Amino acid sequence: VQLQASGGGLVQAGGSLRLSCTASRMILSEFWSYNMGWYRQAPGKERELVAVINSDGTTNYEDSVKGRFTISKQNSRKTVYLQMNSLKPEDTGIYYCNFKRLNANYWGQGSQVTVSS
Repeated sequence: VQLQASGGGLVQAGGSLRLSCTASRMILSEFWSYNMGWYRQAPGKERELVAVINSDGTTNYEDSVKGRFTISKQNSRKTVYLQMNSLKPEDTGIYYCNFKRLNANYWGQGSQVTVSS
């Protein structure tokens, strides 16, 4: 399984970005069984969970992004998204997608998100 992330970039505070993470070498029937998350790592800080969408479709968000970020998935494309609105400088970091289930844990390459003030 490989996860390919895209969509990072440089944006001014208040702007929006959408991250995508697409799974390859994964059969479609397996995709639904994963819990999928987006993590970020700010400079000098540990990686933290930002948002997760569980296999049953329920979602959870880190407090600082609630109401601004939305995680979703499109099964037919084997893709998970993170829509980020009202971005703040403190959202700056490298964002990683993660697919996890029992006995399986996959990471995408990081996507740099930089929010200027």
